[in-house]
Amino acid sequence: MYATRLLRCTLVVLLLGGTLAASGRQHTAAPLAIGTARPVAATGAPSAAALAGADTGFGLAVLAAQPAEGNVVLSPESLASGLGMAYQGARGPTAAAMARVLRLPATGEPLLAGLQRRTDALRSTPGLQVCDTVWLDRREQTRRDYLDRLATGYRAGVRRVPLRSDPAASATSINETVSAQTKGRIPAIVSADQLDGIGWVLTDAMALDARWQRPFRATDTHPAAFRTASGTVHADFLHGDGSYRYAAANGWQAVALPYRGGRLEMLALLPDGDQRVPTPATLTALTGGLHDTPLGLDLPKVNLSWSAGLSGTLSGLGMGVAFEPGADFTGISPDAGALSFVAHRATLSVAEKGTKAAAATAVGVTATSVQLPPRQVRFDHPYLMLIRDRHTGEPVLLARVTDPTRS
Repeated sequence: MYATRLLRCTLVVLLLGGTLAASGRQHTAAPLAIGTARPVAATGAPSAAALAGADTGFGLAVLAAQPAEGNVVLSPESLASGLGMAYQGARGPTAAAMARVLRLPATGEPLLAGLQRRTDALRSTPGLQVCDTVWLDRREQTRRDYLDRLATGYRAGVRRVPLRSDPAASATSINETVSAQTKGRIPAIVSADQLDGIGWVLTDAMALDARWQRPFRATDTHPAAFRTASGTVHADFLHGDGSYRYAAANGWQAVALPYRGGRLEMLALLPDGDQRVPTPATLTALTGGLHDTPLGLDLPKVNLSWSAGLSGTLSGLGMGVAFEPGADFTGISPDAGALSFVAHRATLSVAEKGTKAAAATAVGVTATSVQLPPRQVRFDHPYLMLIRDRHTGEPVLLARVTDPTRS
């Protein structure tokens, strides 16, 4: 007879996959290839585990900063990638502040090497698709070496849109692309109003479709009580009996639920008391202590959706300088100003057969250049036309028009 451990109070769910938290990405779109990816020396590059630890610690900090009430679902990978692309253009105190909040284990070429290896290693992760895109205003100048770094570390493609002259059309382009990249689960990530004065938008979009290695039987799904801060509700619970990888440490319990293929797993985390978020050290202790244990498992079915603007959260964590007038993103362009917004949306569905999820992040960078209206040339009085050979200058036809309504 298996011992029974009931998971029936507030829980945190993490999706892991060996180095999944280190951000695997498969590209579902084909943006204009302007940046050039290049090989970078692995000397001094952080390990996949170090990058995964950075993303995990950052994600836990963002989660802990959210209000205690209500469900939250977010993608540390997506947030770290969107902000990481902005970091590649940051300089001086702005770069230092972003590196601290993102917990980056390296900088410069070693960091790029680690990102490249992480990206390439996880692009083939079954069921996971991640796309990174740089959206450029058509009339802003962008440093080529910046685009090269994003192509190298993030395999990011580039799209040119009229961000400043037609924000509504640009928002439509961004949202349609993100929707396609997330299989329609994130239908929009930016609005036209958000793009006012924006010269660059950096997006990361993720979609996950993963089936359990051992599905739950639908006939075992049952209603049961779930304790919330305001009282008891009744939810549908998945049920399983068998051997699961289990651990307990520092007032938390963890159960690992693998997906098909063995690359990805969900780690369901249950506090013994009222703790809201485990520390990175506790999470490390839990993942390191997982061992096969006979369990009776009850896990709620959920269908979560969450969206937020995270500029305030990130400022509170220490990244405020990136949103202030003195921010330095001249590594993107001499005309790049501060970050204007960081928008994030995510969904998560957990059911008998597996998990479906999606997330998207959009980071807006202001443009400080003054854009004059495009020069208008209207041929509304007598004019000439010269048809010539561009190579030799030979005039083939010359005409004068004094009245275009006459022959």
